[in-house]
Amino acid sequence: MQPSSRKLPLLRMTTNYTKYKISSLPIPSSSQLLIHNLIPDKATGGTSVPDFLEKILAKTPSVQRRARLTSPEAHFSYVTPLPTSFPYNIEPPSPEESENIDDKGAYVEKWLADREARNPRSSASPDKLQLHHSEIANNDQPRVLIGLSETGLRDCVPHLHVGDAFAPLGEPALVVSDPGGDGCSHESSQQDMVAARQELIDVLGGRTVLMSKDYPRSESNSERAGFAPWSQRYSGHQFGTWAGQLGDGRAVTVLATPHPFKPNEIYELQLKGAGRTPYSRSADGLAVLRSSIREYLCSEAMFALGIPTTRSLSLISLPSVEVRRERMETACILTRMAPSFIRIGSFEALSPPEGLSMAFFGGGQQKPHWESLRILGEWVSRKVLRLDLQEGQPWGKELVPEVARRNAKMVAGWQAYGWMHGVINTDSCISFSVSILGLTIDYGPYAFMDVFDPAHICNHTDDSGRYAMFALRALLNSLAPLIGAEMESGNAVSPGWTTSVSEEKLDEWRQHAISAIKDEMEALFQEVCSSENGELMRKRLGLRRSLPSDESQLIRPLLDMMENHRLDFHRTFRLLSFFNPSAEDNHGVSIIQQLLGNISPTDLQMVNMDSAKKDWEEWMDKFKERIQDDQISWKNEAGGVVELEDLYAMRMKEAKEANPRFVLRQWVLEEIIKHVENDQDKGKRQLAKVMHMACNPFEEWGAEMAEMKEDGDEELSAEEGEERRYCGVGDGSMLGFQCSCSS
Repeated sequence: MQPSSRKLPLLRMTTNYTKYKISSLPIPSSSQLLIHNLIPDKATGGTSVPDFLEKILAKTPSVQRRARLTSPEAHFSYVTPLPTSFPYNIEPPSPEESENIDDKGAYVEKWLADREARNPRSSASPDKLQLHHSEIANNDQPRVLIGLSETGLRDCVPHLHVGDAFAPLGEPALVVSDPGGDGCSHESSQQDMVAARQELIDVLGGRTVLMSKDYPRSESNSERAGFAPWSQRYSGHQFGTWAGQLGDGRAVTVLATPHPFKPNEIYELQLKGAGRTPYSRSADGLAVLRSSIREYLCSEAMFALGIPTTRSLSLISLPSVEVRRERMETACILTRMAPSFIRIGSFEALSPPEGLSMAFFGGGQQKPHWESLRILGEWVSRKVLRLDLQEGQPWGKELVPEVARRNAKMVAGWQAYGWMHGVINTDSCISFSVSILGLTIDYGPYAFMDVFDPAHICNHTDDSGRYAMFALRALLNSLAPLIGAEMESGNAVSPGWTTSVSEEKLDEWRQHAISAIKDEMEALFQEVCSSENGELMRKRLGLRRSLPSDESQLIRPLLDMMENHRLDFHRTFRLLSFFNPSAEDNHGVSIIQQLLGNISPTDLQMVNMDSAKKDWEEWMDKFKERIQDDQISWKNEAGGVVELEDLYAMRMKEAKEANPRFVLRQWVLEEIIKHVENDQDKGKRQLAKVMHMACNPFEEWGAEMAEMKEDGDEELSAEEGEERRYCGVGDGSMLGFQCSCSS
């Protein structure tokens, strides 16, 4: 029996650098902090964090929870997490109390204020955020840590001290006979470890909030001081039409911290499912366990595949908070991380499509605010994208192609690994789901492709590419007046750049910029996406050099055969990784047999097996020749005299490292969600194992090498057997399964 293929946990070992409890994490300097450089909503305290803490939270906290159009210049609103069922169950006063209540509105405000985490737990410190909690035990509802991402910790916040948080999660395992047995780690007896874990759960579960009235303080602007959580404003399309102001309707950024080894790289920690914000419209601001698990797993799986994405940190279940979707479910808070959560829709909120200003209950669209557009663009150019700009240099014409380039690389990664967003691939939501950094964001009803279907994904002309292009045009349209002004003057626009400028002049600038940049931007997107996709596909085939004939001679015919023979997209590439041109089976007959042997019984009736074998033999001969053409490249890298067999082994190793053995398929997600819903103690260990496999997708899970042998399998352990099953395509009934958009 082979040992189970797995990598050791990454962060359960000791480290030699300083770690901090979450309340003590360093935060960015004022010049790097979004809330000190962009414009807050006037209604939540304006630029004054003390006003937010002392006036809004204490006296009119409902302004955070009421759906409304924010002030037109606002980039964000101060908001604290309040993950509780909505509509709020506000207990009416007793008859005796009613006699003394003249203002019912004030009664509601007090009810909310009592539940706000606005009371500091300790005296203020000049260089530290304070933990705040609520006066009453509204937050006595249980918060259960069910997931903690080791790779997210390692890459984004390695200096975060999580205490013994991994202990209650237990040892990752698919086969769990006794949830409380030997595989379940035990909590630490050290009080500091327990305290660090509990503080982590309290902050990331929305029970306590990190804030300060005067830390950090801006050196250049005395009005900017302090720290409080925030939700961003953005606009965009929804269900095929312009939807106006949308924004973070259930997401609250609660912390930002510099990476300890890369101080210019800031990571924001955002709670998704943290409760109502001004951008919630008629929604409850919550997220269900089901959708939270999907995003928690997939963001780390995407990173492991090399696809730009937001990252996961934690998953905290709120089992007593009921959420109504198609059925009653329970709430969950996902903590996700990114250098910035700014979207293309952030620009559209300040410069919407012409003639689309509107207002309606809980939403609408404000008129353009040109000064806020300038402020946002300069911040994004210099601090988020970190463009190399000289003082006074125009930035608008640099920002748009950089965003196009980043999103083209992201879409190419989606295509190469058969991933469908499920939101951006439809008319439902477009620009507001597109990150300015080119990160995959807002994981909704996504899916990795099973049987290859060109209607879902094929090349740079597929739906994801088209809708990303739509979003980029929206970005250009929003910035066009500013870019036109910069093109005319040759300098970056200055404060008050539209003062005394007529609508006719703004339109002239807009048209000039669009005519000058649009075609160039679209060509750049297509070129980068096509080039990146081609490079990734060659990498998946284990090829080193790029030849002009690769697309027509290898890649396109391969995809056509996958479609015609109803083959699984990922399984096909993984099997081709094992092809060795120097072996006796140099026509790849054994691999062809395995490929065609994976056709489902239903699809088998539609495939002519004799014709399929002939097609594959012809293609494998071309593949063999192409691999042999790469020998010089491999030899040059290896240096000196290298045996041919060793070169092919190098190719096989690289190909396997580009083709996942484990794929986060729909059936896997549905099964693990049911496990966690049905038995959380057992399910969180299984969830941890699936996360571990998703973060190490190229490993030989389930004794893969034994599976590849023709003389039958070796005996497997129960865990290896489950690993192998989880690496399979699953029940045929789940192929092409579409999950609900509700989350």
